[in-house]
Amino acid sequence: MAKKNADKMIGLICPICKAQNYVTFRNKVNLETKGTKGSKLELKKYCKKCKKVTLHKETSKLK
Repeated sequence: MAKKNADKMIGLICPICKAQNYVTFRNKVNLETKGTKGSKLELKKYCKKCKKVTLHKETSKLK
């Protein structure tokens, strides 16, 4: 049976305009066992302010 609250809510921020455009979940149980505990999530997403696709980075602070 799966544990409750195994996911952590994170925000994705555009590095160019510093706008938080997306909110997603990250599974903290599986990531800690694979040795990627210190790495931050980076996804290519569309930024509404910049009007182009940029590499959004993970932040723990939600706006």
